Amino acid sequence: MAPVPIIDRDRDGPPPSLEPLFRLLLTLGCARLCGYRGERHIALAAAVEFIHTATLLHDDVVDASDLRRGRDTANAVWGNKPAVLVGDFLFARSFQLMVEDGSLQVLEILSRTAAIIAEGEVHQLITANDTATTEAAYLEVIEAKTAALFAAASRIGAVLAERPIEEEEALGRFGRNLGIAYQLVDDMLDFSARPSEFGKSVGDDFRDGKITLPIVLAYARGDSEERAFWRRTLEEGEQGPGDLERALRLVERHGALAETLARARAYAAAAIDALSPFPASPLRRALAESAAFATERGF
Repeated sequence: MAPVPIIDRDRDGPPPSLEPLFRLLLTLGCARLCGYRGERHIALAAAVEFIHTATLLHDDVVDASDLRRGRDTANAVWGNKPAVLVGDFLFARSFQLMVEDGSLQVLEILSRTAAIIAEGEVHQLITANDTATTEAAYLEVIEAKTAALFAAASRIGAVLAERPIEEEEALGRFGRNLGIAYQLVDDMLDFSARPSEFGKSVGDDFRDGKITLPIVLAYARGDSEERAFWRRTLEEGEQGPGDLERALRLVERHGALAETLARARAYAAAAIDALSPFPASPLRRALAESAAFATERGF
């Protein structure tokens, strides 16, 4: 029987997000890398994805989003109340899976991560539409909203295999750096990808007033006229014909996209370096290749 492709590029509609596939690889692959041979990692991979999906449902309600990667959001189809309740159910189900696993350490890692993600959402609300946002503040948001779950998904593999704390921390660093690299590329692609490949319209972050690294860099390197443009379009929300095209030109002119990609590659290299305590194997190579792919993808 022929293998089923993970991503069907010929199907109708935009491609799915790769983020869940990365986390599944981390949860399952890191457990195997550490020598774990049981089946607990399967249920915990589901718990990780339940947490992530719950946060997406809640985020779309908070942001009043009608589309996610080109498709109607749950709140747009069924309303805010059902979307919030389903998100609550997924959070509850994730904790049921953690409790059923029986490891207090796993429960501590994933429950702490869920709290960090919620804090990241609050922090993003604070920095939204604020052109004074610093690079450090931006990194705090993506570390909380994306990298924390990548790190937890990686770290629990060592916990399941009862490996030394050094290996657990190494996998945590691997996941954290990979998560930051992944989000940096996502934010870069919002200004440079082809919509048919990316799965959402180019410039969605700009239209939503989200302050990402390309904007932080372009704003810092711009003159007074350019900064006034960013304040008008992002802080005041006054966007008209031609504004997106000008934003695209500005982030390109100031090297913000190339710089964002360079930062992503540096984090990916740090992720690969974090795997050095583990002996060479096909699994270690696959995890390292996933970090490299995260910075070279076009969607």
